Amino acid sequence: MEATSVEDIQETCRIASAHGVPVVTRGAGTGLVGGGIAGVGEIVLSTRAMDRVLRVSVENRLAVVEPGVINAELNRQLAERGLWWAPDPASRGISTVGGNVATNAGGLLCAKYGVTRESVLSLKVVLAGGQLISVGHDTVKGVTGLDLCALMIGSEGTLGVIAECTLKLRPLVRGSVATISAYFSSVERAAQAAAAIVAAGLTPAVMELLDRRTLECVSRYSGLDLLARGDSLLLVQTDGTGAVAEAETVHALVMAAGGAAELTTDPDESARLMAVRREAFPAIESLGTLLVEDVAVPLDRMSAVFERVRELEERYDLIIPTACHAGDGNLHPAFAFQGDEVPEAVWNAAEELFEYALELGGTLSGEHGIGLLKRRWLKDELGDVQMAIQRQIKAVFDPAGILNPGKVFSPQS
Repeated sequence: MEATSVEDIQETCRIASAHGVPVVTRGAGTGLVGGGIAGVGEIVLSTRAMDRVLRVSVENRLAVVEPGVINAELNRQLAERGLWWAPDPASRGISTVGGNVATNAGGLLCAKYGVTRESVLSLKVVLAGGQLISVGHDTVKGVTGLDLCALMIGSEGTLGVIAECTLKLRPLVRGSVATISAYFSSVERAAQAAAAIVAAGLTPAVMELLDRRTLECVSRYSGLDLLARGDSLLLVQTDGTGAVAEAETVHALVMAAGGAAELTTDPDESARLMAVRREAFPAIESLGTLLVEDVAVPLDRMSAVFERVRELEERYDLIIPTACHAGDGNLHPAFAFQGDEVPEAVWNAAEELFEYALELGGTLSGEHGIGLLKRRWLKDELGDVQMAIQRQIKAVFDPAGILNPGKVFSPQS
């Protein structure tokens, strides 16, 4: 079913509810945990055709949009008004705003500008029975009732269907953009340098870390000999009116930490340096099929996770290139294998990594969500009591269990 209006969503949910038919809401399908996959006998409700920007208010710094609006297209239109919506997932060129909201999407800019939740004011949501509710506030302040808007963000289609989004906007960032590229002799040293930058009170717009395996892939993909410069790469961008001064401080810190660093404010040179990061996953895909994970840990524990990844590679005879949003401690180990079936060794190694991230005070997912892929480990993080509470919340919004069944929560025995 391709919805073109809120009424289409409501009618679909009414019919599905009356007949007990499951509904799986789908945007652009860019998710990495199987959250938008439907099974036999389930309705796929696509909101991709609902792609209008309904209203932009410069005075209130907000935009009202339909869920099918493409992230990058929204920002193209907003730029004409001197505004910007901050969420910046890697899939922004094809991912939808509704999908960003449903998964609480992240990206490269989260440490400074926040995840999607920080950029949503209110939502219109269709419940399982077809009722339309408005949650959140279009005002800067608003504390009436429980925050159901925050509850909907990241709920992965299990509580309702997002039908309209009122988004919190920012003025376009003015001033320079400065880029620092620093190669280190080990990924642990690079991770420690990233933690030192944050400890110094700095908040770069972008801070990305690539390990040796990733640099090997990018070298083959691009034809550059990146490993001649070091075993890991830390890329940092600063923006705004104080960008240059901040970048100079970052440059001094990474040099003191043993990095071989260069700094530029030239846009073309900056794009060249950042291309290494943007080519990382296309390059890694050349290894075969990938299980791309996204654990997140406190910043001072990142180096420990990289160490564990190397140990898992050796013990399970795997290749696991790992990139990291070093500004927020979100790591993306990519377990490479051949064929369509995930080998048992990959699942075992991934499980050990999940458990280790939790031991370090981290989380199973920084931005990809739970979906089908990680539901078996959700109780490990939440515990029995909170898991039961979350199931009860799901039942309040969707008593018949027809919204995206089997996602996030494993079927109960």
